[in-house]
Amino acid sequence: MGNATSSAISKEILEDLKLSTKFTEMEICQWYENFQKQCPTGRISPEEFEEIYTRFFPEADAKSYARHVFRSFDTNDDGTLDFKEYIIALHMTSSGKTTRKLEWAFSLFDVDKNGYINKSEVKEICQAIFKLIPEEEQKMLPGDENTPEKRANKLWAYFDKKDNERLAEGEFIKGVTENENAMRLIQYEPLKQ
Repeated sequence: MGNATSSAISKEILEDLKLSTKFTEMEICQWYENFQKQCPTGRISPEEFEEIYTRFFPEADAKSYARHVFRSFDTNDDGTLDFKEYIIALHMTSSGKTTRKLEWAFSLFDVDKNGYINKSEVKEICQAIFKLIPEEEQKMLPGDENTPEKRANKLWAYFDKKDNERLAEGEFIKGVTENENAMRLIQYEPLKQ
């Protein structure tokens, strides 16, 4: 293999990403080209990631949510995302109700990365999610979830835990899977116009 196309994506990473995401080879190569342009270093910093996220949510304040998403995908804790971590992030945050998405959601809520979720972590993520919701939409939310605190309480109630107890990954996935509403509360889906 010559090094003429050093900017081309490696076969290994390409195969890996085709297996672990729903993106096609063409899409992945397209993402990679854009990635090379935006991130000549091959790494995304939290600030760059925030900017990318802000484009997805122009109406809202996506910064704190982006920071949590970044943390959950920085699997080797080096403070940056490489291309693979980045594509998996895009895939996980955009795809359906897969177990893998729920595993990701668990790591999103596990703010201190200790393997458990407690109620204050749920509150923290609910606050970040809330900032993604445009104000007009916030006004239309049901009365028992129209503040971050209410949303966190409603979500926590699905897990049958006391306020001072903590939640393991299996319990989290089970609770969300068994409750259609919980699925909705752990994320923000923009209203379809």
